[in-house]
Amino acid sequence: MKVSAIHIYPIKSLGGISLDSANLTLQGLEHDRRFMLTNKTGEFMTQRSNPTMALLKTKIEGELLVVWDSRAPKHKIAFPLKPKHFSKQQQVEIWEETCMGNVLDKRINKWFSRHLNQDCQLVYMTEDSHRPIDARYRKEGEIVSFADAYPFLLLGDASMDDLNTRLKEPVPTDRFRANILFSGGTPFEEDKWANFSINTQQFRGVKPCSRCQVPNINQQTGKMEKEPNRTLATFRVRKKNIKMGQNVCWEKNTSKGKTSIAVGDIVKKR
Repeated sequence: MKVSAIHIYPIKSLGGISLDSANLTLQGLEHDRRFMLTNKTGEFMTQRSNPTMALLKTKIEGELLVVWDSRAPKHKIAFPLKPKHFSKQQQVEIWEETCMGNVLDKRINKWFSRHLNQDCQLVYMTEDSHRPIDARYRKEGEIVSFADAYPFLLLGDASMDDLNTRLKEPVPTDRFRANILFSGGTPFEEDKWANFSINTQQFRGVKPCSRCQVPNINQQTGKMEKEPNRTLATFRVRKKNIKMGQNVCWEKNTSKGKTSIAVGDIVKKR
């Protein structure tokens, strides 16, 4: 088995970026979900409540993150990938958890508010932030970025192929917003991976990922559709939740060598 694709989503719920390689951090892949949009009181925003967020796309140019509106590609904004200047620090909420976020300047917030037709602000998580993963599944020191709950999401190409054979119209992998995809193996075998490696880097499978309505949002149109969740509900429900992909943590202390992964790297179960 091999890594077939790597994706990061610098701003939670906005368009992602495909990479040939990525550095590993305890919070997740470098630059993944380090930014997040919130309302003025700090409540997080996602495609669940505002599907048009899918239409804001991202790319990295040098040390800058560039964001543009796919409905009007000339309308873009750029700011540092690792900003150092903020208007204020504020407590932000992700589901039922809270952590600190650093609010960017008014110019940036106005751009997002205008394009999403919603009063909002962009916040950043610094490298020294420690947002623990769910205590029920946590090992000491395991933390996460602004992702929903876990630092990495793994998904097998065979799982996607199996799902798409059941659909009238196949869906792309971007519906599931996974960080690491791998080729080879059997459909949904990642469900049971307790431990695995990518080259010399060790990972821990925490639990299969519970899916919300985001996989039903077409990432190119921002429209809510009925699939793939309607079909997934016929064969992928576990404990009343649709499952697709495996939540993962990086085992930094037992890993050796270069702390990065790349497309083509060997994936091994342990």
